[in-house]
Amino acid sequence: MRTITTLKEALFAKDGDAPVRVALPHTWNNLDGQDGADDGGYWRGIGSYHISLPAPTAGCRQYIEFQGANHVATVYCNGREMGVHRGGFSTFRFELTEALTEKENILTVEVTNAPSDIYPQMADFTFFGGLYCAVNFIEVPDAHFDLMKTGTTGVFITPRCTGTVRIDAFPVGGSAGCTVRAELCDAAGQVVAVAETPAEAHTVLKMKVEDPHLWNGTIDPYLYTANVRLMDGADEMDAVTDHFGFRSFHVDPERGFFLNGKSYPLHGVARHQDRLDMGWAITRKEHEEDMALIQEVGANTIRLAHYQHDPYFYELADKAGMVIWAEIPFISKFNPSQAAHDNTISQMTELIAQNYNHASICFWGISNEITIGGETEPLYQNLCELNALCKRLDPSRLTTMAEVSMVPMDSEHVYITDVLSYNHYFGWYMGEVEENGHWLDEFHKKNPSRPVGISEYGAEAILSWHSAKPENHDYTEEYQAYYHHEMLKTFATRPYIWSTHVWNMFDFAADARDEGGCKGRNNKGLVTYDRKIKKDAFYIYQAYWTTAPMVHVCGRRFADRAPGERSVYVYTNQPEVTLLLNGQPVGTKVAVDHMAVFEELPLQDGENTITARAGDVEDTITLNGVEKSNPDYVLPQEDTQAGNWFTPEGSEGPQELEFIEGHFSIKDKIGDIMAHPVAGAMLREMFDKAGVGGPMLDMISGFTLANMLKMAGKHMPAGAAFFLNDKLNKIAK
Repeated sequence: MRTITTLKEALFAKDGDAPVRVALPHTWNNLDGQDGADDGGYWRGIGSYHISLPAPTAGCRQYIEFQGANHVATVYCNGREMGVHRGGFSTFRFELTEALTEKENILTVEVTNAPSDIYPQMADFTFFGGLYCAVNFIEVPDAHFDLMKTGTTGVFITPRCTGTVRIDAFPVGGSAGCTVRAELCDAAGQVVAVAETPAEAHTVLKMKVEDPHLWNGTIDPYLYTANVRLMDGADEMDAVTDHFGFRSFHVDPERGFFLNGKSYPLHGVARHQDRLDMGWAITRKEHEEDMALIQEVGANTIRLAHYQHDPYFYELADKAGMVIWAEIPFISKFNPSQAAHDNTISQMTELIAQNYNHASICFWGISNEITIGGETEPLYQNLCELNALCKRLDPSRLTTMAEVSMVPMDSEHVYITDVLSYNHYFGWYMGEVEENGHWLDEFHKKNPSRPVGISEYGAEAILSWHSAKPENHDYTEEYQAYYHHEMLKTFATRPYIWSTHVWNMFDFAADARDEGGCKGRNNKGLVTYDRKIKKDAFYIYQAYWTTAPMVHVCGRRFADRAPGERSVYVYTNQPEVTLLLNGQPVGTKVAVDHMAVFEELPLQDGENTITARAGDVEDTITLNGVEKSNPDYVLPQEDTQAGNWFTPEGSEGPQELEFIEGHFSIKDKIGDIMAHPVAGAMLREMFDKAGVGGPMLDMISGFTLANMLKMAGKHMPAGAAFFLNDKLNKIAK
């Protein structure tokens, strides 16, 4: 029978350092990949692991399994090379049998996350290096299901809503008398179908479940179990057990997503899997916590960005009823080399093969914002090939892709996949939040037969910053909540949107970032990086998406309230809210769009208790009545852009930027500056040197130059903002 031993520790060394003992899973970037330090970035190179293996069992075959090693792994057993795997996110195995001895056996794994032809080439998240997922030592008899079949179990299950089930099994090493036997069990463990047939290299079994109980998303995520055994007479040689679900789905360009023939609007979140001080090297406990929080907010779909996630999370998604968009890291920067092309094919093949049996997965994502560097024929052909590969390997699911905002509505890229979504940040990186609805309506009018969704949208919130009059890019919790509320109102009146995915459910590491006084992090999460605090925006989603009674008083971290700052906002899914101030009723208001507003409360000096009641639920916060606004709630001006941008070369310290009325400055939008013959020429020269042009320039035309500099962070030279602003101040509009 098959045995699996999870290996728990290794000796690890990098860059010539002395080996140290580490626990597995492990990454060497759990700290430097999140600190945003001004030292050239986090360490990317070769790390070496030396792992002691269990003694081999006589008469068995031995394999080593890695469920994730980023980016390239070269594996040796007792000094003998077993093979190389290229790609940081999928499961892969090597057979060790012939390399093992009866005595001590050492596995050596060299892993590198250094830049190469492997995707992702470039992206707005940290590429954590190491053996960050489980490492398993597997023993099986000579007769077993093929462990070298693209990192899969060697068993593929294809159910149909009619109750038919096809099982494709790939046994190896058996005798002529071997058979493959399959039993299907319902959720109660009762056997509902049985089939057995002689074992062949590709064995097919067809079965029928009468009146199948459908997997119905979060409403009823009902799963069956398939027990597939390789038998030699009465002896069981190997077995694979997996869950599956009966369901059908389609997308209507006017009415959105349908599950099992019924309208099922998809509203959810995108997820990165890293965690504070852990990187990607997390355990089942952290995966379970993430899923619990996603369920709590009321999502029914998850975009697993921007790579294949830990195998365990797909299992959790099946059981939770989440509709999953699974994708490969073909993101941001296209590499035209043959090696890079081949890597997209291998990563997509592994993603589909390894996750084929999951009821939760309905969409294969082939790319994210890959046209940032421009639309070229080689890129277009690579995307078309990936789409065709998906349809060939798995015609039962739909394909999709996430387009960068500036891809034209009539671009040929819009028509590659079955459905598509856009990453739109109107109201954060560019434009106003109200523009999202206008854009969606225009796209739908021009492409009435193309289902369109929103794959990313969001705004950053850092818990230190607060404002009674929030505005774009102040990084306040209040602006993020306002932005997301406006987006929910936009989506509520447009049923043709096939899915929406918040960017992001959790804050995550992006080591190159330096924004809002917080280095090394993307703070667009509804929940903080450590998963300890739900931001106010979390609760407006809960108000829209959940039915269990809830009420939430916003602004508990905006505790000090001066006159003019004393309005209180309450989110709820109940029809009305009653507010109490220090135990005394203030009034009752109808919730409009899931929010009740109580204007300028008469707070007493010092501590005040605010309680909101909606039906049988209530929430309480404490506010302090103060005379003057707390300046600590405002992001310091020097932190709205990196401090050194204010310091010209040779000066001793930061200087104030000047803004002259009627003249250009870094506060102006890039598009407006570019439209001026003199100012545009100066800026164009700078962009040409940086290699920025084409679609990228179009994309940032709505940004202010200050915002662009802010996003560039430590990659900008010292004094850049001061220098550019000084030059622009000399040019009249």
